[in-house]
Amino acid sequence: MIRNHEAEQAILGAVLLEGSIVKDLVLESTHFHDPANREIYKSMREISNQDEPINIVSVTTKLGEHINKCGGVSYLTDLAGSVPSTAAVKHYQRMVLEAYRNRKTQEQALKYSENPGDTSLDDLIKSLESLRGVGIESEEKSTYDYLTEIANDILSPPVDEQNGFKTGYRDFDNMTGGGPQRGDLIIIAARPSMGKTAFALNMASGHCRNGGSIDMFSLEMGTKQLLHRMISAEGNIDGQKWRTMSFSNEDYSKAMDAIGVMTDWQLDIHEKARTVSDIRAIVRQSVNEKNRDKHMVVIDYLQLMSSVGRYERRDLEVGAMTRELKLLARELDIPIILLSQLSRGVESRQDKRPMMSDLRESGNIEQDADVIGFLYRDDYYDAESEDQNIVEIILSKQRNGPVGNVELAFLKEYGKFVNLDYRYSNMEVPPA
Repeated sequence: MIRNHEAEQAILGAVLLEGSIVKDLVLESTHFHDPANREIYKSMREISNQDEPINIVSVTTKLGEHINKCGGVSYLTDLAGSVPSTAAVKHYQRMVLEAYRNRKTQEQALKYSENPGDTSLDDLIKSLESLRGVGIESEEKSTYDYLTEIANDILSPPVDEQNGFKTGYRDFDNMTGGGPQRGDLIIIAARPSMGKTAFALNMASGHCRNGGSIDMFSLEMGTKQLLHRMISAEGNIDGQKWRTMSFSNEDYSKAMDAIGVMTDWQLDIHEKARTVSDIRAIVRQSVNEKNRDKHMVVIDYLQLMSSVGRYERRDLEVGAMTRELKLLARELDIPIILLSQLSRGVESRQDKRPMMSDLRESGNIEQDADVIGFLYRDDYYDAESEDQNIVEIILSKQRNGPVGNVELAFLKEYGKFVNLDYRYSNMEVPPA
């Protein structure tokens, strides 16, 4: 529906019935399709801004000589008598906004069809994205509501003191308040081949193992490759064997067991989504339509993403994307884990442990991220290092928690991270 005359009339009638409710509406006069209704609502807004009462007399006076073009005083009288109460005014508002968005979407699509091309397609996508948020309201709690909730939390604390999504890595979960937190944008950055994709996959597996759901966006590797790596980590199978497909009977048994476990996971891998718009549409569907409550998003990785807009510099483009991802995390109340590359500058220092200034095309990454973690392996640079297969997770920023280092063991052949205190022999390791 691209026009809803009845809903527009219901809005006007409700405001005439109770003028103060106009302050609670997000509607603008441009959202109305009917010219007369548009002019009447505009006059109501102007009267409200002047702190005067809204009624038939004040609206008639404000319209002046335009009253006849708007149906006359009789039309206003009919509007005032057509609505029994103002209880459903927000419902009518949603109907008017929906018709407005549909109308504008149709206009933009027709405009594109008249002059198709890359530039006009970019303009179309940007217009559609801006229309998506028109009139969207979030019901925010009052300060009193929050204080009451806090008092109840103190009186009856949750059984689990930590509210994050557990990854299975005890020290990491403890430092982050129980794992990735709802609404957080988490950056995990490292140099190539340091193990950031493996770490992200392990976190995703741990979350699925704990009953959570995952949307994973892989911009570098195909779905089958990622599943190979997850099966290797889950079943303790040498990842190099996927190249030759030379598996022993024991490997086959482990792989089948791992596949059996993974078939019960709520895990979706997407390899064609490249823009924040693509990601937003898929994640909204997972959360809103599939009703996934314990949902987490993993994106591998930032520098391979693209935007629909045009920017003077790449760092501005990257900053715009991280800002949108942070807003998406807040909107849907989910953690988003975003992998990122580090610049080569880290290689030129004697101490090669990463710092936030090493983030490539950093833009607003440092500002937008709630948590920034770097992966560092000493044996990556020194083959004779005493700390073989030890990975440091350097938490350099945590908006609502401490910073510091966490150490994990990295079993390269399996692409698997485990807690340091696991004791293992013959490479048989309990699940992380």
